[in-house]
Amino acid sequence: MYQLFTCLLVLVKYCTIPILRLDIYRRLQELNVQYLGIIFVFEMADDEVILLDFWASMFGMRVRVALAEKGVVYEYKEQDLRKDHKSQLLLEMNPVHHKIPVLIHNGRPVCESSNIVQYIDEVWNDKAPLLPSDLYQRAQARFWVDYIDKKLYEVGRKSWAADGEEKEAGKKELIENLKVLEGELGDKCFYGGDTFGYVDIALVTFYSWFHTYETFGNFSFEKECPNLMAWIRRCLKKESVSKSLPDSQKILDFAVFMKETYFTKSG
Repeated sequence: MYQLFTCLLVLVKYCTIPILRLDIYRRLQELNVQYLGIIFVFEMADDEVILLDFWASMFGMRVRVALAEKGVVYEYKEQDLRKDHKSQLLLEMNPVHHKIPVLIHNGRPVCESSNIVQYIDEVWNDKAPLLPSDLYQRAQARFWVDYIDKKLYEVGRKSWAADGEEKEAGKKELIENLKVLEGELGDKCFYGGDTFGYVDIALVTFYSWFHTYETFGNFSFEKECPNLMAWIRRCLKKESVSKSLPDSQKILDFAVFMKETYFTKSG
């Protein structure tokens, strides 16, 4: 049994085929009751981090920012999200939703962006804490991230992908919801006070889509939410943010393509 265990350790270290590596990791995990100490040392010495993502996803950007804050080295794997083009790796790592982002840490997948960011904060806890240590403040941070997840994406999509009354309703609700978040920020530097953290990461990645929302909706965030825009400028001073967010014009070009290809009604 020990010989099998050591052979698997060597295989997983040098195997370059992702699916095969994951199968070997699973076999190692089956053996980890007897050799738990050895596998723990092995994983810590040879940490493997893979991110399955799509460049324009504000949810994937969250993970990229969090990993950058922690200084974690990882392998980025861009995914094709078209229904019949999704990779076998994505389907296997997220069998429930088949969505990105997925963080694969030593062969084990973690799904859903807010969950992944919390996982990153707990695993790499020696640098740049993202969630507050106070339990009440942690609960508040989770509340606002949940608000962001439920109140921004769908109405934001409507503001550029929809037409007519639905588009106007989406724009109106998007601005209203961002004003609520602006009110929560108040006069603080960041949502956690003086420290950039969990809520900031969850929200700032939407900024890459602001130019698209403004262009299709014919309005200005600077006029509607000036304090929120000042907060964004503070966030962009951080390298972890500025280098993780794609160019806004590239996002707009992508949105135009998506609208013309998938959302424009024919006839």
